[in-house]
Formats: sequence, C-alpha cells, structure tokens
Amino acid sequence: MADQPKPISPLKNLLAGGFGGVCLVFVGHPLDTVKVRLQTQPPSLPGQPPVYSGTFDCFRKTLFREIQASSGESKYTGTLDCAKKLYQEFGIRGIYKGTVLTLMRDVPASGMYFMTYEWLKNIFTPEGKRVSELSAPRILVAGGIAGIFNWAVAIPPDVLKSRFQTAPPGKYPNGFRDVLRELIRDEGVTSLYKGFNAVMIRAFPANAACFLGFEVAMKFLNWATPNL
Repeated sequence: MADQPKPISPLKNLLAGGFGGVCLVFVGHPLDTVKVRLQTQPPSLPGQPPVYSGTFDCFRKTLFREIQASSGESKYTGTLDCAKKLYQEFGIRGIYKGTVLTLMRDVPASGMYFMTYEWLKNIFTPEGKRVSELSAPRILVAGGIAGIFNWAVAIPPDVLKSRFQTAPPGKYPNGFRDVLRELIRDEGVTSLYKGFNAVMIRAFPANAACFLGFEVAMKFLNWATPNL
C-alpha cells in the first residue's frame, strides 16, 4: 500500500516558517540595510557625485559610519524605543506608515515567490520520488531562484515604500502617488529600481537559506514530534 500523505500541522509550519525567517534575516540583513540606504539617498546636485556610487561603496561607507556612531548618541535605543517614540509623536498612523505600499509590494511578490518555489521543486524532483525527498542543494537552488523572482516584482513598490517611510511628515500628502511622481520627475523611471544590485546579490543566498531552514526544521519536527 502506498504511503498515505501526512496531515498538515499548522503548528509545525509555524515553527518551521519562523526558523526559515531567522535564516533569511541572518544571511540577508546586511545587504537589506544597504538596499534601503541606496533607495533613500537624495539625487546628487549638478557637478557633485552621488552619496553612494554603488552597492559596495554604500556597504563600505555604512560600515564605517556605524563604527563611528557606535560611540555616539542614537535617536532610538532599540526597536521598542523607536515604536514608542513614533506612537507618541504620530499616533498609531505613524507605526503603520507605508502599509498600503507594503501590501502593493508583498501581495504580488509573495505570490510570485511561492509559485516559483513550488514550481521549481516539482521540476527538480526526480521521477518516482516525492517532493519531500528533495535534496538540500536542489532546495537551495529553488529557494534562491524564487527569491530573485520575488524581488524582480517587489523592487519598484519597495523603493516607493522606503522613500515614503523615511520622508518628513507632510512631504507626501497624497501618499505613494506623490512619491512616484517626484521620483520619475527628478530621477527618471530607472529610479524605481534603485538598490537593484544589492537586492539581487541578497536575494539568492537569503531566500535559499530561508527555504532550506524551513525544510530542515520541518524534517526535524516530523522526526522529533511525529504526532504533533
């Protein structure tokens, strides 16, 4: 008799997905910082060079500035302090600033992300084998390519989101439409792809680590707690 498929465990998926997210952040966070710095740098004045000439220049300057700033006073002492001050100054709207743009980024990009991953897993699964038996290298490749497809869709709204969230209060009264109009007017359509190199350098290893972490965690949980 053929093996019956195991029922899906929401708790296992939650735990494994959380571990995958930890792997993604651990691998990809440094370049995510670089991405935001590139996306939010102001346009250079005539005759002056840009703040960052590219991904690696931004990484070098960011690292140097963070080392210098480590001994100075910061505006926020941490995540909770930042959330508290935003709430005190702007209310609940300040904490949720950029929600619409985040949805515009994540809804289509996440759909592309998981569609690509599942499609590639089926392609990479040898005939006669189950998808759950896929080897680690093939999971890495499927996850990495899925990450690239995800960010190919996500970059333009992500640029708008970064600009909108870091702008002074009241700069964009009409939301993302004002951001889009200003970006295209001042920097051209290509400005919607600011940080492209940093995103793509980050996309493959970070998302490969995410899906590998998820699959490894799921196998461990199935072994350690088969009845959960």
